[in-house]
Amino acid sequence: MNSEFYADVIEAGGLAAALEQSAAGLGIPLILVAGRKEIADSVGIATTAAGRLPLLVFPRTDARGFRLVGRSREVDILTGEARDLADVVEAGAAWAAGTAVPEMRDGLPFLQFDALAEAHERGPEAAVAAQWGRLKEKAAGTASFPEFGRLVEAAYAEPRLRQLFPFTSHWTVAFSSCTARPYHDEIAIAPQYGGGPYLVLRHPNTGMLGEAATVEEAVALALAHLPESAGPAVAGFTGRAV
Repeated sequence: MNSEFYADVIEAGGLAAALEQSAAGLGIPLILVAGRKEIADSVGIATTAAGRLPLLVFPRTDARGFRLVGRSREVDILTGEARDLADVVEAGAAWAAGTAVPEMRDGLPFLQFDALAEAHERGPEAAVAAQWGRLKEKAAGTASFPEFGRLVEAAYAEPRLRQLFPFTSHWTVAFSSCTARPYHDEIAIAPQYGGGPYLVLRHPNTGMLGEAATVEEAVALALAHLPESAGPAVAGFTGRAV
């Protein structure tokens, strides 16, 4: 740890000790745990909130700043950076108490999150719905590629695809049975510019299963190849081989 940026932390005996001292001074109880071995000087702030892992805190190496990463259901739902240990303590206490991410952001503006990240913590159904919303917004903004928009709408209209977590790769729309990377992609459909055939694939860019002249035919072909066990999407990573 660079003494130029962290003299107070070094004097306290390290980041864990410095956080404990700051928390005691603020009258805020914190339970600290080990950080991640691969991240030097990192510390975790424990939580009893369901699905949440300890809030990871670690110092920058090029300037003073404590980076924070909050993970829930195998997805990073909160990030941020603070220069003051007191801010880290307050963020840790809110995280530990299970405070909703938007409420944390209201009181601690250095924290960052987005609607999808917040939806992940509410569960896989909310994450799937939020991701479909994003995909529809993307389609609405690509008037020059109407084939993509038609694909998004046709796929969303099918309940078996709508319950999966959609993601894109080079305009190919893939459907995952889990909500976190690495995704377990069950099927994928690639639109073509200029009215060319839709390609139905086993994975986003490989495993050709067939071609279809219309988007309706492409969705029907994808459904025919979709495993019966696929969906609804589950939180995090399934752990199954892709």
